[in-house]
Amino acid sequence: MTRPVPVPHGLPMKRDAGPFAPPRQITRLREARPVSPLVFPDGHEGWLVTGYDAVRQVMADTRFSSRQDIGVLHVPYETPGMPAATEPSPQVPGLFIAMDPPDHTRLRGRLTGAFTVRRMKQLEERITEITERQLDELTRLTPPVDLVKEFALPVPSLVICELLGVPYADRENFQVNSARFLVKDQTLDEKMAAYGAMTAYLAELVTGKRAEPGEDILSDLASQDDLTIEELTGAAFLLLLAGHETTANMLGLGTFALLEHPQQSAELRADPDLLPGAVEELMRYLSVADIFYRYATEDIELGGETIEMGSTVVISLLAANHDSRRFDDAGILDIHREARGHLSFGHGVHQCLGQQLARIEMRAGFEGLLRRFPDLQLAVPASDVKLRTDMNIYGVHELPVTGLSVGESARSRFRS
Repeated sequence: MTRPVPVPHGLPMKRDAGPFAPPRQITRLREARPVSPLVFPDGHEGWLVTGYDAVRQVMADTRFSSRQDIGVLHVPYETPGMPAATEPSPQVPGLFIAMDPPDHTRLRGRLTGAFTVRRMKQLEERITEITERQLDELTRLTPPVDLVKEFALPVPSLVICELLGVPYADRENFQVNSARFLVKDQTLDEKMAAYGAMTAYLAELVTGKRAEPGEDILSDLASQDDLTIEELTGAAFLLLLAGHETTANMLGLGTFALLEHPQQSAELRADPDLLPGAVEELMRYLSVADIFYRYATEDIELGGETIEMGSTVVISLLAANHDSRRFDDAGILDIHREARGHLSFGHGVHQCLGQQLARIEMRAGFEGLLRRFPDLQLAVPASDVKLRTDMNIYGVHELPVTGLSVGESARSRFRS
């Protein structure tokens, strides 16, 4: 085994090459050695995987386990106040993202039918209605308007609440606590307090649905007697967290990226048929969910290196999606690019269950913003936009905008 060398403090989290680019050190590492040995602050030896092919291989190979109870969970380097590593985490019932087959297969299989492409297409009209209603609300506000608070967060929250059967009136509970759960710079006690607040609420909710089911995904799950309340709660937590946080941050950061590329925004406005491809490119380019952990359950060859059993493997989806070996001019946003094959939805058995839902929400959101508000622009300099560098899902904390008067194309649509 090649002897690992310590890596610079802060790697691989901080985006120091601009709001949309991977960290410079990550880029240099990927070009020199896509599978790089590293040493964690506690002296534990592991690996950082940044190349597209290698990241894809790790995500497809279940010998790289997702279970946190068999490895040591290392916290990011730039998280002062937290220990360098913790003991292996116990399995959380229902949290199938941190499980391997067959446990993962059993739980995920209960949800596969709820998120089929066909079912998501059936929901498309309803998602468009929710999006348009929120766009209407924007026109009633006095600029500057925070697009995150007033659009990017409400749209996916409304959609996932309706789909799961979570009362939208309770949004403050899960939005505040999910945001707290994703903060990097906090103690483990603080993180678990946010998690506990969410799961206490969700446990009560799924218990109620088991007693009096409705027509929603959580009721469907609760009707399956072999799933425990603990498993239902863990699955609900994962679906609710992933169902609004990732899409909300893609809508906010994606709008920021489009406003910084006005020529491409103009092309999308003129030709909405480009939007499906543009959404894939924005997913690739922005990669809001970046760092994931795996644990080698045996010796495995990867990118010319031998990953020894027990090693912690850190993978960077952002680095992989910006790998020029896979995508030409990968550091450039290009809405005409064939970006299918990006890894932003993951790969293998853990590929995002709700990816079709996310695609529909993003298409509706970006299309509506571009169509309704042709004069949309930042209300502050781009350098003043508050980035979520302190969070485990990247994005913008706020996106102040102006230009929210109804555009001519929208007025024509309403007249017709």
